[in-house]
Amino acid sequence: MSGQSCALDATVPAVLVRVDRNPFHHGTLGAARSLGRAGVPVHAVSEGPRGPLARSRYVVRTWRQPPQETGPDGIAAVLAEAVRELPGRAVLVPLDDHSAVAVDHLPPALADRFLLPAQPQGLAARVADKARLAEVCAAAGIAHPETAHPASPAEAAEAVRALGAPAIAKWSRPWLLPPGSGLRSTTLVRTPAEAAALQARTAEAGSPLLIQHLLPYAPGRDWFCHAYADRAGRLAAGGTGRKLRAWPPGAGLTAVGRWEHDPRIDECARRLVATLGYRGVLDLDFRYDATGTTPYLLDFNPRPGAQFRLFTDHGGLDVVRALHLDLTGRPLPARTPAPGRRFTVGTYALLSAVRGERAGSAGGTGTGRAGREGAWWAADDPVPAAAMTAAWSAHVLARAARRLTPRPHPAPEGGAVPEGRPVPEGRPVPEGRPVPEGRPVPEGRPLPEERPLPEERPAAEGRPAAGKRPAPEERPVPVPPPPVGNGADDQQKASSTACTTS
Repeated sequence: MSGQSCALDATVPAVLVRVDRNPFHHGTLGAARSLGRAGVPVHAVSEGPRGPLARSRYVVRTWRQPPQETGPDGIAAVLAEAVRELPGRAVLVPLDDHSAVAVDHLPPALADRFLLPAQPQGLAARVADKARLAEVCAAAGIAHPETAHPASPAEAAEAVRALGAPAIAKWSRPWLLPPGSGLRSTTLVRTPAEAAALQARTAEAGSPLLIQHLLPYAPGRDWFCHAYADRAGRLAAGGTGRKLRAWPPGAGLTAVGRWEHDPRIDECARRLVATLGYRGVLDLDFRYDATGTTPYLLDFNPRPGAQFRLFTDHGGLDVVRALHLDLTGRPLPARTPAPGRRFTVGTYALLSAVRGERAGSAGGTGTGRAGREGAWWAADDPVPAAAMTAAWSAHVLARAARRLTPRPHPAPEGGAVPEGRPVPEGRPVPEGRPVPEGRPVPEGRPLPEERPLPEERPAAEGRPAAGKRPAPEERPVPVPPPPVGNGADDQQKASSTACTTS
């Protein structure tokens, strides 16, 4: 994909912006490489100089992203600092929903420093808001999973009963979730009580909770569409693709994707653009119903998806290059689709395979090695892959260490040893802990001073007195309680339709 037919204006720089704290976001690196290979100077608001993105040869400079919980003013302040050092206007490329929504709120003087699509005011927030997506789909005549909007914990519990368990719980505006809260954008809820507990945290989450019908997962049913709608509303770049592997399995990010044309999903994208007057890059996620005839729209992301490089055509055109060409007034070349092309995220593909996910079926024929692209490795830009590998290894080892580190068990109340429980010979009895009734003191060990022996007390009902305990084989084996969690572990996410955002 040489990109020779995509003659971008190298005098107009690009500024990539992402607020989400994710150093492994390969979509940002893909945007930097796509524009940088075409000669465009690339600046990025991201993790800073130590992240994998900053190691790319195609990134001129990085600015440290504002705190994840920042509002539009915080994002505008960082962008104002970045644009001050640029000689003229720049193409702004948001890479997460938070940034895409914040663009609508840039002060007019700052917005004039950037080249932006002529988007209807507030439309990015409207399509990114999970609570409003149902009305967007209804306006365009597109299927969407049945969704309830509970206003109280009791209504959330009732919604699960009505929609059927398990169900999907989504926060309407997940970019508002406070870091460290333990709340996830999407959770599989198996009981009404779990849904009620989540809804009770609405004030903390910053946006309403939705309860959504769960569309059953099956390999090959998950699809996506990445496209660029130009100033005339035409889909000038991109395509439709099938998710072959995901992480977490069944409903997570695309680990392996394949470019396959689906006329029904393509028609849905065109209808959305025409109905909404949408302009710019869009990323849509779909899941087919059990009959395989109706695609349901699960997410509408008003920015490039992480695997947008899958849809690089034979002329080198992708949605990010189309954005730059269109906003700088250059003609967009005719599309030359490359169906069969594959895109692989090595880390996620490996984890998915280890977990045993069965890959979705793929139709059509392959295009050979020229039709494959990895998310991280590139012969002309190898350092980010090495930096990612080091960071990923440290991340995995840290998680493994946390899981292997034994957690201290709380001492019984008052520090007392349970009656009738033997203490290994030679182990000192902790100070202040009474010696159990009927138990000899180890030979040669004096009793602690001023420590009276406990008075004789009757045995608890149903429990034999000391010295008359049943044989060990007759004692019932204790059963540990079920683990306590928030219903959002990897296995639960694997069953969630709403984790398909890319």
